[in-house]
Amino acid sequence: MNAPTGRLGIDIGGTKVALRAVADGARGRGNDRADAWEDAWEDVFRWPETGDADRDLAALAERVRALRDRWDAPVASVGVAMPGTVDPAGRVVTWPGRPSWTGLDFGASLRALFPAARVAWADDGDLAALAEAHATGCANLVYLGVGTGIGGGIVLGGRPCPGLGRGSSEIGHLIVDRAGPRCGCGRRGCLQAVAAGPATLRRAARLRGTGGEVPFAALREAFAARAPWAVAAVDESCAALGAAIVSLGELLAPDRALVGGGFADGLPGFVAAVADHARGLARPGHPPPPVGPAVLGGLSSLHGAVLLAEDPGPAGPGPA
Repeated sequence: MNAPTGRLGIDIGGTKVALRAVADGARGRGNDRADAWEDAWEDVFRWPETGDADRDLAALAERVRALRDRWDAPVASVGVAMPGTVDPAGRVVTWPGRPSWTGLDFGASLRALFPAARVAWADDGDLAALAEAHATGCANLVYLGVGTGIGGGIVLGGRPCPGLGRGSSEIGHLIVDRAGPRCGCGRRGCLQAVAAGPATLRRAARLRGTGGEVPFAALREAFAARAPWAVAAVDESCAALGAAIVSLGELLAPDRALVGGGFADGLPGFVAAVADHARGLARPGHPPPPVGPAVLGGLSSLHGAVLLAEDPGPAGPGPA
């Protein structure tokens, strides 16, 4: 009898990393107990605050060792959701969220971590959209993930568009305000420069006017209390997201638009405000797609990474 093996999904973010291991034959949305291979194992950790690429990879390796210490059974396949731009050779071209990763041989680094496993990677937004389509049974949708940046993906006819391994749907770089703030990519007015978590927090600090930064917890509390500065800061982000969804609807006619990501998931009422703004931009005979919360919350990319490990298809410059 073959020894039990499992698959590992890794969602790499700008500030934190999530891992989810699932036994082969189990569903990607298994339970959270960690005492046997038939269950799922999850872990989340933050990147070192002063880290560079080498230190970041060392932190990831430490968590991988913890997984191996917990289970004797080997990980046979690994899927990785990556927000940065990775070229066909597996090298990071750019990642504003972790600039020190630019030039990193991402593929070689992953293979060094998992020498005995099949490894594949793809854009985090594309994988999130695929996971949401899988979870909802919706074959035509757009997904926007609001966190440190804004990722997004498009699924048409049950398949990611433009297709895993063929580039990514850079929804966060749709231009929504040509006179807007400068994005990490160098342009002005990209959606993520206007509506991502850090952009919203900076706007909140400016509108509050008392000096200093506004932590997310403070914004959440003030937004729940309907403090004018918090409502205005969040509403501007929601308006930009609504405009982006309407534009995507005009182009693609999806059946629905789902909004997720840790920032959106952590602010009750955020997605409803996005939906209100989208409806307000409807034109006669052309309603925008229905807008709702991602059913996987802030974990869409992670579940997409698990799906990629299960069936890498043409994604990533390679299985190892």
